[in-house]
Amino acid sequence: MTRTFTESLRLDNETTWSAAVQHRLVEELLDGSITDAVMAGYLIQDHRFLDSFLALLGSAVATADTFEARLILARFAGEVAGDENTYFERSFAALGVTDQIDERTPDTPATSGFKDLFRDAAESRDYAGALAVLVVTEWLYLDWARRAPSRARGFVHAEWIALHDNPGFAEFVAFLRRELDRLGSEHGDLTAGYFQRAVELELAFFDQAYDHPVGGAR
Repeated sequence: MTRTFTESLRLDNETTWSAAVQHRLVEELLDGSITDAVMAGYLIQDHRFLDSFLALLGSAVATADTFEARLILARFAGEVAGDENTYFERSFAALGVTDQIDERTPDTPATSGFKDLFRDAAESRDYAGALAVLVVTEWLYLDWARRAPSRARGFVHAEWIALHDNPGFAEFVAFLRRELDRLGSEHGDLTAGYFQRAVELELAFFDQAYDHPVGGAR
């Protein structure tokens, strides 16, 4: 069977992709053993690039070549700005992450790298380039989240997993992949470069969650 463009991109980066999906942080999140300090630090860093991620989504909306794609991307941007951002606020309160703790926690190198990647892809004004980054950030998370066992855990863990393992999110990932499969081969070098860069940053982001735990978290 002929591979799709997105399947080929993933296979080209399979070692790094699998290392991220099976990372210690993912395993500890799924089994509930992750410490509050590590979880808080991880969420602080993830929230740091929400602004640049929304800018990337806005660029994808602006450069999409169909009205249907614009609607789907715009709806997802609304979900990120709404339910997901609210999750961060509630989780910070539950974990004891004050504004002071947030402010004195520096960006990790991976966080800075993601900000740069999102900005570069947004400013390229290339729909396929934006898709290549979005496919990684969403598909990789769906890949690890769908392995979650069905058992109760605190909302900080459970809702983060649920945000990335539900039918609506799975369909959004499928949409992103269809769009990149449709357009990516015409922009092969650009999309392959963005895809690889994003996968490498995902693995580094998980690694660095252990380098910068938040000591003040409950």
